[in-house]
Amino acid sequence: MFKDKNFFDVFSSPTTFQVDLTALAVQYRELQAQVHPDRVAGGTEQEKLQAIQATSLLNEAYETLQSPQRRAAYLLELQGVDVGQVNQADLSPALLMEQIELREQLEELPRDESALGQLEQLRESIEQRQSDCQASFAKVIEQDNPADAKKHYYEMQYFAKLTAEIESLEEDLLGY
Repeated sequence: MFKDKNFFDVFSSPTTFQVDLTALAVQYRELQAQVHPDRVAGGTEQEKLQAIQATSLLNEAYETLQSPQRRAAYLLELQGVDVGQVNQADLSPALLMEQIELREQLEELPRDESALGQLEQLRESIEQRQSDCQASFAKVIEQDNPADAKKHYYEMQYFAKLTAEIESLEEDLLGY
């Protein structure tokens, strides 16, 4: 059913970074109902295998398009860009300095509940930067500029990791 389709085609969605996540979820549920292996429980082994493969591809496509980070990487892959190969030229000196400064801020925070307010402010600031990076990525990928898009992808990746570290620290401080 989905053979030779990219993940955007699976959902009849334009190949763009901006995705309507609500519509994606609705369409995912509809497609899942159509291809679920339970629908062919009494079918041939070939039909069962095809249903399992279609479900697996559908799940992978949904998870990829649902995540801004994975969606960006996938769009770059569609344009022939290997996001696994990081070149120092892809990382701006300003970003590297910002990374160092933000990590220092994080390290200097007290390791008790008194840091929660500062952590929240830092997270909000980083989430705004992440949002800005996503907007920049969307713009340059639409302009068919994969080299610049790759740079924004790495920025998004960095800010996503930093956000996860902050959330982990918050959980530790709250005893979760």
